[in-house]
Amino acid sequence: MPTRRDLLRSVALVPAAALPLSLATIDAALAQAIDLLKLFVPAAPGGGWDQTARTIERVLRATGAVKGVQITNVGGAGGAVGLPQFLNQWKGQGNALMVAAIIANRSPVKLAQATPIARLTGEFLALVVPAQSPFKSAKDFAAALKADPAKVPVAGGSAGGSDHILVGMIAKALGVAPTKVSYVAFAGGGPATAALLGNQVAAGISGYGEFAEQVKAGKLRVIAISADKRQEDIAAPTLKEEGIDVELFNWRGVFAPPGVNDAQRKAMIALMEKMTATPQWAEACKTRD
Repeated sequence: MPTRRDLLRSVALVPAAALPLSLATIDAALAQAIDLLKLFVPAAPGGGWDQTARTIERVLRATGAVKGVQITNVGGAGGAVGLPQFLNQWKGQGNALMVAAIIANRSPVKLAQATPIARLTGEFLALVVPAQSPFKSAKDFAAALKADPAKVPVAGGSAGGSDHILVGMIAKALGVAPTKVSYVAFAGGGPATAALLGNQVAAGISGYGEFAEQVKAGKLRVIAISADKRQEDIAAPTLKEEGIDVELFNWRGVFAPPGVNDAQRKAMIALMEKMTATPQWAEACKTRD
């Protein structure tokens, strides 16, 4: 299993069998000029998908790869509200990309209906608590969850997303029925963090990057991460080290809407290849390690 740092610094074209584009192919594809890139985020501002979109915006603007970037957020139900809108209302738009990953909620449409462009990042999730929480470790959290899961509200992103999935995996590993866990779903990472800072919930789960600022400020504590091994720059054990046999990595990628032609698809792939080869992208990934 690659480390989070390895994942963040790698780009894998989708489908996996596709080979990286040559420089000549990239230049030819980019001849299909994308002046305004439209980024669709099926989540509220502040969450992981939104942060990925805004990082893409910053890098593309800094490198002059496009003249402008427009971000549209449509939150709700772990992406299941925004996905149908992207597939139906943005169909055929050759300058549009959706930032997303697995959308697990039930929906009349599927992510497979979008046009895969690139997988950009992957990361483990962090289990955090307010600074003054009585839970000093994940073992404490686990004991409380086993004693009475209803009394341990856990904040995270929309129901059905990776945060919610991890809570269910933790509960199952502890012998607790996942349906009994008090999961408090928020439309994005921003509101979930606010609930933690306001001591409205006992714990929170999301990508480490969404909590990093508040952790560094001493307002939140990381008590475990869902990685396969400890990370050098995070003073927290893995869930497995704490006796919870769970490991989970989340990935994020970009998809074009259905109905784009081959030239438009290649132009989008070329744009992402060019972006991820820049020092600005490398620095952004390093900063979020």
